[in-house]
Amino acid sequence: MKKYFLTLLAITFASQISAQGRGTKIGFIDMEYILQNVPDYTEAKSQLEQKAQKWKQDIETKKVEIAKLKDALKTEKPLLTRELIEEREEEIAFQESELIDFQQKKFGPNGDLITQKAVLVKPIQDQVFTAVQDIAEAKKFDFVFDKSSDLTMLFAAKRHDISDQVIRTITRAEKREQRTKKQLKEQEAKEYEEDLEDENPALAARRKALEDKKAARDKLVEDRKAAAEAKKKELQDKRDAAAAEREAKKSGTVSATDKKEENKETGESEKVPDGTATAKEDKAAERAKTLEDRKAALDEKKKKIIADREAAKKAREDKKNQPKEEPKKEE
Repeated sequence: MKKYFLTLLAITFASQISAQGRGTKIGFIDMEYILQNVPDYTEAKSQLEQKAQKWKQDIETKKVEIAKLKDALKTEKPLLTRELIEEREEEIAFQESELIDFQQKKFGPNGDLITQKAVLVKPIQDQVFTAVQDIAEAKKFDFVFDKSSDLTMLFAAKRHDISDQVIRTITRAEKREQRTKKQLKEQEAKEYEEDLEDENPALAARRKALEDKKAARDKLVEDRKAAAEAKKKELQDKRDAAAAEREAKKSGTVSATDKKEENKETGESEKVPDGTATAKEDKAAERAKTLEDRKAALDEKKKKIIADREAAKKAREDKKNQPKEEPKKEE
């Protein structure tokens, strides 16, 4: 509480001094939010959590072993001498003492978990402090506070939060180390636009509106292209069906389209239990009978042609084999 009032007193004093010249410019960061959004920290934190989970499993395993020793002693105690009982009890006490030491070493106030967390956070904190100083100097902040620290902030406007700017500054530095000169120029241009958006929210809103408009335009083009492809496929299907129907008429067989129509008519007649359904069934039956009659006529005509050919052939052969008449002698 004393620290809080001293901080407020310092801010008030600085505000009174700067009021003679320009207004005091104050910003704040959220260190916890920054750490959660820095890739290096999240990856290392995940590895540390895996270690902590392994330590917890070891502790639970040790507890189970001690519990087994106690149960065995309780069961066998009536059969053991006083010396053996004391040895077993000393062994159990030693195991429990080792377990407590292990817990303190891993999870105590100065344990490995706290120490490794501090080692993990330290480089990120240094980067944050450097980024905060650069942003404060560039944008002329008088004070920058940490929202997640002991300082109690009763109210803080979101426009004074520079946490996202700090995260971008840190990630930019990491990306620069892996980029070529051309990529660096492109990155610098992008960073300049982002900085402008931070200074001018209206510019950010305008840029977002343009991006949304472009996305809508691209979607419209894709939809039109898909519709054109669907129409093209439909026309091709119609052409293929018409060609198949022409071929069916030439060969005197039922085309696939006619079969579909017959199946459709049959299905509709099953669904509609009235005179219309009966008429459609009669029409389908009549069409089938006409096709059968046509096929039978063609078969009959074919048989007749074959029979005529055979008869003509036989007549020629009979004429050829007939003996010639000898001329009569004159008396």
